[in-house]
Amino acid sequence: MNVTIVCDVLGSPNNGTTIATLNLIHHLTEKGHNVKIVSADESTAGRKNYYVVPALRLGRIADAVLERNGVTLAKADKAVLEEAIRDADVVHIQIPFALAVAGVKIARAMNKPVTASFHCQAENVTSHLGLMNFPPANRLTYKIFYRNVFRYTDKIHYPTRFIREVFENQVGPTKGEVISNGVNDAFFQPGRSENSENTEKKFTIVCTGRYSKEKAQEVLLKAAAKSAHRENLRIVLAGDGPCKKQLMRLAEKLGIDCEFRFFSREELIGRLKSADLYVHTALIEIEAIACMEAIASGLVPVICDSERSATRFFALDKNNLFRKNDPDDLAAKIDFWYEHRDLKEEYAGKYEELRSEFRQKNCMDRMEKMLLDAIEEYKAS
Repeated sequence: MNVTIVCDVLGSPNNGTTIATLNLIHHLTEKGHNVKIVSADESTAGRKNYYVVPALRLGRIADAVLERNGVTLAKADKAVLEEAIRDADVVHIQIPFALAVAGVKIARAMNKPVTASFHCQAENVTSHLGLMNFPPANRLTYKIFYRNVFRYTDKIHYPTRFIREVFENQVGPTKGEVISNGVNDAFFQPGRSENSENTEKKFTIVCTGRYSKEKAQEVLLKAAAKSAHRENLRIVLAGDGPCKKQLMRLAEKLGIDCEFRFFSREELIGRLKSADLYVHTALIEIEAIACMEAIASGLVPVICDSERSATRFFALDKNNLFRKNDPDDLAAKIDFWYEHRDLKEEYAGKYEELRSEFRQKNCMDRMEKMLLDAIEEYKAS
């Protein structure tokens, strides 16, 4: 199978979309498929099967916002896209932005089947415009996504049923398949480990995610400050992003023992294996791979109950949920797990069945089948 993947966002693995894209590329290549990748990632220039287009420039202010978020958008280059798509059996879209819009048109003109992954919530766009909590802006964003890209696709990959329902509530039924992006097998290593840096043996809470408004890590810092056991807590905010300085200032102001750091995969696994609890604060989330990684590592999660996040469905009961934007409620849940450590093993066991659904190989096999099915169905039609 010849697959061309069109990536409006690709580069350092500092966001879920890039990580999911790299995993798909790696899996398909390992299975013997020929994969071509179109993106604006200059670091791939000269590598076999990588096609580099210019970066999209939106003006000084917008470019500064994107740079703070560690994101480079791609500018459509018709000649590059045509070369990459010409021999494809199927074209797969990752993000419905400018490069994807052009890629879909060229693929259709060349009579190629098109599939697409749904990796971008409307709020991921509107949050940068200060309109994250303005429903009309989010509805309009979904309609633009559909009009420009998704209505032309033969199959849509939804990482969760939640985001499929959100999108279809705005645009109507689609030819969709719900397939998790999955968790790397490395996170399923059994047993615990010790963190040599935690010399005071504090109760360690990990929260993984980009430092951004929609991830709401400040709620965890405020909750830690309100905890009855605040002096015995150590918070680890694993990630990076535009809100780092604000979060660091808040932690200092509240007197919280907090580590800010971007971890490699191996380092993150070690930190999760040595932690006592995982807290997921995000208000907006299509699929929280970070939370899934923590669960796969054996941690019990406490998750924000935001109605705009799919992650809340990972909660087994009220002990795994806290009210959004409510540090007092989160502090109470932290204190519960601090004071009932014997229950953690019991809950970790309850999560065993869910863990098996996260295994990345199983998920990537299903993605491969979706692409093959799209080719066969397109030929038949």
